[in-house]
Amino acid sequence: MESGEIHGSEKKRRRRGFILAAAAVVLFLVILAVVLGVTLSGERKREEFKDTFMERCQKFKGYNCQHIWELFQQAYVNKDPCEVPPNAYDTLIAAAPMEPPCNTLLFWSKTKDVVQDFARKNKCFQAVEETLLGSVLNSLTWCGKKDSNETLTTGCPGWLECENNPPRSFWRRLSTAFGDAACGNATAMLNGSITTPFDSQSIFASVEVKRFKSPRVKNLNVVLVIQKNSVTNCSNPSLQNLVTVLDKGISYRCFEVPRSQIEECGDDPEKPCGPCW
Repeated sequence: MESGEIHGSEKKRRRRGFILAAAAVVLFLVILAVVLGVTLSGERKREEFKDTFMERCQKFKGYNCQHIWELFQQAYVNKDPCEVPPNAYDTLIAAAPMEPPCNTLLFWSKTKDVVQDFARKNKCFQAVEETLLGSVLNSLTWCGKKDSNETLTTGCPGWLECENNPPRSFWRRLSTAFGDAACGNATAMLNGSITTPFDSQSIFASVEVKRFKSPRVKNLNVVLVIQKNSVTNCSNPSLQNLVTVLDKGISYRCFEVPRSQIEECGDDPEKPCGPCW
């Protein structure tokens, strides 16, 4: 082989080596950028979660929101996200006790939008999402993981994925306290557009109703929210089941009320408490 051919071959090898090295560097930088991007994105989401929590909490006067945040985290950080039972939130619930006036608590099942809109406009009633803890965590998702003190907002188990996931256990525990706080007349808005408005699997049926005790709770008013396509009325068998599970001594009344009527009532600031149905 001529010397010129040898030199040419070496140049080609060096060129290929340079190209491969450059490609490896580019690939490394791309991977690094992706990892840093995911890390920074996760950190931003965690910061946004705490910011939302604190901002909502500070709307309630007289509470140490930083302390409440710390108690909240203690319930689920450094734990398997499917092994956070409702009682993990006991200390948090105790830090924000519920002491609502009698006759004001509004329960719901499958009517979240109409209830939250109504309760926000009509100060005669309070839904669980209007309480301090219900407000700060409304519509949020969170979890932790073993060997970590971080609050995660992505990659968390879904509501039905495991029974003791952090949000599900929280809402069951908060709903227990909310049911315990009921006194006088309790009101529940149920969905008249489904065949089983009183669903035994719902939090209202499985948790809250079971906390109603006579004589503290005297009456349960069920507002069956109906629309044009409603398939249910107050004679629905599931509502008869509701009557049978009520604590002895609690009376029961059911009202079929169009959703439009509830919305109009909520929009009228002059409307006194009660006559909406």
